[in-house]
Amino acid sequence: MDSSALALVIFIVVVALIFDFINGFHDAANSISCIVSTRVLPPKYAVYWAAFFNFVAAFTVGTPVAHTIGTGIIDPDIVGNLLILSALAGAIAWNLITWWLGLPSSSSHALIGGMIGAGLVKGGLKVLVWEGIIKTASFIVLSPAIGFMLGFLYMVFVLNITRDVSVKKADNLFRRLQLFSSAIHSMGHGMNDAQKTMGIIAITLFSAGLLGPVFHIPFWIIFVCYITISLGTLTGGWRIVKTMGTKITKLQPIGGFCAETAAASSLIGASLFGIPVSTTHTIAGAIMGVGSTRRFTAVRWGVAGTILWTWVLTIPASALVSAATYYVLSLF
Repeated sequence: MDSSALALVIFIVVVALIFDFINGFHDAANSISCIVSTRVLPPKYAVYWAAFFNFVAAFTVGTPVAHTIGTGIIDPDIVGNLLILSALAGAIAWNLITWWLGLPSSSSHALIGGMIGAGLVKGGLKVLVWEGIIKTASFIVLSPAIGFMLGFLYMVFVLNITRDVSVKKADNLFRRLQLFSSAIHSMGHGMNDAQKTMGIIAITLFSAGLLGPVFHIPFWIIFVCYITISLGTLTGGWRIVKTMGTKITKLQPIGGFCAETAAASSLIGASLFGIPVSTTHTIAGAIMGVGSTRRFTAVRWGVAGTILWTWVLTIPASALVSAATYYVLSLF
């Protein structure tokens, strides 16, 4: 490989890590919105807590999600530097737009949309790996639905077992328990989201012939991606924290614990099965499920509807930016 080609590969790896950082920055709200809105931890300490457990996830699971991103969305044989760069451009652009608007969206689906858009321009429909795309796209619906169901069920269960406990005692208990649930949820976020950047970096190096004949994820990629997403989480996406923590429904520590536990259950399960899901979709659904146990109108469905439209638009919008980027760059 000549020096210019190597320089381009290094540049793409750097851009991928920028996406990883923005992912942590954008999705910090997913990890800390509940624990901040219930005033269990102030924002400054909440992001340290979340970032630490984002990184701890590096030592808990393998890389099944990274393999899905690397080989399960588009045919790895047509992947090249320009395609990956365009996919990252689409994902980064959509993340920054939704962050600026204070809308929780999926970094995972933005990246997948970016890969689909550039892949379509380069090779047409035949390069898409439909099994992986359908599995991932189905969780646009399933992630919030599972989060909603588990959030509702956990909340009903906890309310029943604490019905004879005083409000003050329950509040004190769940303030402590929420530290645990927030930690597990942050680990689930790290498990799923850091692996997406791992997949991008690994497929870049594999396509350049730098990983040998068999696709795999070296440990140094795992380590760097977890460090980077944790640093992104430290910066916090404060615009989205407000939407997630207060605009969907009002949370108390007991509800925050149930929402975080429900979302963590979904994220860890999906990560073990190699399914790239949205932490945003999952925690938002869980918060709605918790709110619905009080009364259906406790959830601000107008805000939920706006969030839903953002979810629906994520893949096509990032695909469009990615496709346009690939087309323009391919002219030079």
